[in-house]
Amino acid sequence: MKVTKADLAHVAVKPEQYPTTRLPEIALSGRSNVGKSSFINKMINRKALARTSQRPGKTQTLNFYEINEQLYFVDVPGYGYAKVPKTEREAWGRMIETYIESRELLKAVVQIIDVRHPPSTDDKMMYNWLKHFDIPVIVVATKCDKVPKGKWEKHLKIIEKDLEKEDSDPLLLFSSETAYGKEQVWKTILYYCSK
Repeated sequence: MKVTKADLAHVAVKPEQYPTTRLPEIALSGRSNVGKSSFINKMINRKALARTSQRPGKTQTLNFYEINEQLYFVDVPGYGYAKVPKTEREAWGRMIETYIESRELLKAVVQIIDVRHPPSTDDKMMYNWLKHFDIPVIVVATKCDKVPKGKWEKHLKIIEKDLEKEDSDPLLLFSSETAYGKEQVWKTILYYCSK
């Protein structure tokens, strides 16, 4: 997909702040330092629309990025970051839960996992939680440029097995550095948006 327009259109912490335009929404989830901002920027051909940070746990709101007036990427706070106070983490949890459970415009969740490491306990919990709500999950194994091509298959198998991934959920390789997998990820996202 050719992205010609992308903006951070809405920042929300509660339902009354969600966009009222009836565009399909794709949420992005992942551990705090897995590279969600880099993923967004690469997907929309922008250097820094989504702020990348050396300090994990920086996203504390639901950030709605409007793309081509066609769909939203919804960046949700990263999970599994211990340095954020427990009360704050619980508040984020409630905010994300409210959004995931109640938003009928949510078409799928892109769960970003670092291909170099087996899924963490938090990754598995998040995946199971999304499946509990019958949300389609597009698993994106990022940072594939850091792994020799000959080992990609092995790493994907580990992710698939550890997540106990459902066959219907796609598992796609991606690199924010080289844009590998970008077209396939867009194709998959647009497929879910059209459903």
